[in-house]
Amino acid sequence: MTGVRRGGSRPVVIGDVARLAGVSPQTVSRVFNEQPNVRRETRERVLEAIRQLGYRPNLMARGLVRQKAHTIGVISFDSTLFGPASTLLGIGRAARGAGYGVTVLTPESFDRGSIVEAVAELASHAVAGVITVFASQAEATSALLTLPAGLPAVAVEAAPDDSVPTVRIDQAQGVRLAVEHLLRLGHETVWHVSGPRQRMDAQARVEAWSTALEEAGRSVPREVRGDWSPESGYQAGLELAERRDVTAVFAANDHMALGLLRAFHERGVRVPDDVSVVGFDDIPEAAYLIPPLTTVRPDHEEVGRRAVEVLLGQIDGGAVADAPRVVPALVRRASTAPVTPQTPGGRRPGAGRAP
Repeated sequence: MTGVRRGGSRPVVIGDVARLAGVSPQTVSRVFNEQPNVRRETRERVLEAIRQLGYRPNLMARGLVRQKAHTIGVISFDSTLFGPASTLLGIGRAARGAGYGVTVLTPESFDRGSIVEAVAELASHAVAGVITVFASQAEATSALLTLPAGLPAVAVEAAPDDSVPTVRIDQAQGVRLAVEHLLRLGHETVWHVSGPRQRMDAQARVEAWSTALEEAGRSVPREVRGDWSPESGYQAGLELAERRDVTAVFAANDHMALGLLRAFHERGVRVPDDVSVVGFDDIPEAAYLIPPLTTVRPDHEEVGRRAVEVLLGQIDGGAVADAPRVVPALVRRASTAPVTPQTPGGRRPGAGRAP
């Protein structure tokens, strides 16, 4: 295994990593292969040495040659979700327009060993470059640091460091649109049903939500954890329906908002009369929910198109740089409305129970 030494002419080899980490080359190999018989402290020391040296395993030595490749490889982690699926659609359209095919692989699980195997399989298809789609920080690091040395790569949302160009949605601007819309309607604050915390886009939405409220001089309620699924939104809705002080909720994606609407309906909480709800993604079903869902629309297909554009720039020998962030828009529908003076908290009598 070899890599490219940053600022040096000699390729970095596995022995260099071993010396810097103070371990044997066999231990470095065990870390790369995600074998269990390595202590956590040792594993972290090896990974830090890899980052410092800019080491990449030489998968080319295993016959992974990519000369004249006209295929873009994609590693997708949540391809069943609307955002990643739409991004893949954008990647496919942009790649075909540029004369490239696309090979998509999804790791069987998100542990590092499965990701390394997926990367090796993808590289064996002689790809011209790789795009990782909506991974967590840890997943993106495992995938991108185990690519063959010199193989062009682009990350969507998550990257291990500044060495990999990244295409991102402007999460902060999208969340700000949602929060400010609800505050302008007269709501004192906005509750938040968040996505899984290991996902960078979910964490970015949590941070943007709390920042928007703080800058407006409003109290920041505790977030209610979700996992992107309608079921988690439904459970969050059952919890929030019990509180008379909840008049506005921002859900981190539309599927959780869908579950939220169902729970509120079952508990006799009217949307938007009692509680206003805003989602994120603008899934095709959003306009047909009862009531139609106000939501933030990020152009996921545009994210995919820009990822291909940045990758092709690398393949053609151009400058490596992040693309401008994709700015979302607010789509106003019937799930949000001004606060009514029926009760001090805006909720009609009998809607939910007191906290």
